[in-house]
Amino acid sequence: MNEIKVKKVWLTEDAVWIETAEGKKACEKFADYSRLKWATQEELADYETDDFGIHWNQLDEDLSYEGFFSEHDSNRLYDIFVNHPELNASAIARRLHISQSLFAQYISGTKKPSAARLNEIVEEIKCIGKELAAV
Repeated sequence: MNEIKVKKVWLTEDAVWIETAEGKKACEKFADYSRLKWATQEELADYETDDFGIHWNQLDEDLSYEGFFSEHDSNRLYDIFVNHPELNASAIARRLHISQSLFAQYISGTKKPSAARLNEIVEEIKCIGKELAAV
């Protein structure tokens, strides 16, 4: 899908929904994202949108609009962040000088990093682990 124009975003009890300018509707279930799954209704309601997706700053979660219309195959980065919600994806993106939006797309699987970039990301996560272990 090319650029997605979203005219409406809304929340239900268990999902976030979007409606495109063409009238297509799609949702993402909160249960599929550990940070959203355990968030309070107040935290979920505190989101921002832009031309690319939805952002929950206090939860450190981003969903790209493209992701609403793509298959959700598991990938290495997705598995790491789902299994370790204590990792701050935005902070890791900043450490690597990667756009947070692009990094969110790598995690969701809507974009695939090169093998070299994936290795760089994994090595940075390992480096963070070593730093924490040294505390």
